[in-house]
Amino acid sequence: MHHPWIVYLTAFLSERVHRARTAPTRGASAVEWVIITAIIAGVALGLATLIRTLVEQQQGQIEQSFGDGGGGGGGEDP
Repeated sequence: MHHPWIVYLTAFLSERVHRARTAPTRGASAVEWVIITAIIAGVALGLATLIRTLVEQQQGQIEQSFGDGGGGGGGEDP
């Protein structure tokens, strides 16, 4: 195929690949990415733990306010 758009895209992509391969290394190294990921994972784990604790506290308060009146549908016949 020698459609002008295909020729243009092929030339454009080959130039971008060439520049990417010959460009000096920039940005974060693999070690930096691991550290950043570990920090983000730690923050996410901390937030998840905090949210779980708050939800469990609210659940306990709700259970105390209703007492044993809920029963949960134990299947007893009247």
